[in-house]
Amino acid sequence: MRVARLVKLDPEQRTVLEQYARARSMPARTVERARIVLRAAEGLQDQQIANQLRITPEKAARWRNRFLEGGLDALRKDAPRPGGPRTITDERIKQVVEKTTQEKPNNATHWSTRTMAAAVGLSEASIRRIWHFHGLKPHLVRTFKLSHDPQFAEKLEAIVGLYLNPPEHAIVLCADEKSQIQALDRTQPGLPLKKGRCGTMTHDYKREWNSDPVCGPQYSRWHGDFYVR
Repeated sequence: MRVARLVKLDPEQRTVLEQYARARSMPARTVERARIVLRAAEGLQDQQIANQLRITPEKAARWRNRFLEGGLDALRKDAPRPGGPRTITDERIKQVVEKTTQEKPNNATHWSTRTMAAAVGLSEASIRRIWHFHGLKPHLVRTFKLSHDPQFAEKLEAIVGLYLNPPEHAIVLCADEKSQIQALDRTQPGLPLKKGRCGTMTHDYKREWNSDPVCGPQYSRWHGDFYVR
């Protein structure tokens, strides 16, 4: 008959295991493991421990060996278990990443988990995990502005100065575009979405001198603001 490995406890280990074995607030699995080790320290074999605690001999042997290899810490936590087999191949993941960073959906400004899942035939949860792992956030867009005007700094100081220190008895007004009017062409190309960085676009648009359908022919769009001709 196969003889199980001998378990020897020092006074501190025995005290802790006895506390575990009597505890009512600890998880039942931890209490059971402590009782297995205490009986193993008394010289009982795995089959005898299994009969007393109404468990399988394999379970008694498993926790005897884990205690011998990892001590008290091994009884407090389960051993890591491998996850299920992968159902999404590297090729499918690559397809999602390339589609996210290089394409845009029809009738939308960016991909959502739902539209991407429908486009590639995966679940929303899978798309969310792939985006999170690769640091992709299609819903975020950061604007930027680059000026080639040699007098840009002086003009900026003049405009900002009006807000910070306006003339006495003066009112500073700022006009912005109407939200329902879309000027889609940007003055400069933006950077595409990539891992750890959202897509970028300039804050201003290309000049469009056509008559505005809402404000009338006297208005035209230029760099995102409205000006009277």
